[in-house]
Amino acid sequence: MQIHEKTLIVEVPHLAELNHVNNVQYVQWVQDVAEEHWLKNASSDILSHYFWVLLTHHIEYKNEARLGDSIKLKTFIVKNEGVKSVRRVEISNLKTDQLLALSDTTWCLINAKNHKPSRVTKEIISLFD
Repeated sequence: MQIHEKTLIVEVPHLAELNHVNNVQYVQWVQDVAEEHWLKNASSDILSHYFWVLLTHHIEYKNEARLGDSIKLKTFIVKNEGVKSVRRVEISNLKTDQLLALSDTTWCLINAKNHKPSRVTKEIISLFD
């Protein structure tokens, strides 16, 4: 299993009225780190032939993040089956390692030419093993 990580600092635009990170911001970070991992690993040929669409998204909010906190986003593929891929994202406080949010998202691979679901190829699977 190949893990992709990135870090960021909580900024004012990330905050909700309660002065902690807005729940919608966590969802955006999940999307961003998933896309970053895909773009980092996939060749230009693969990118020209395929793209992903979101089928289901589940997120659990565990703890708060506040202005100035350093956040670690960690993502990896849990499983691939047929046209679907399940990706996990763990969001934690970099300093304390406290889990802030946990997300599992099911994505469907789409053929860029005909816009129909496409079985996840061995080549794509190997990019994330």
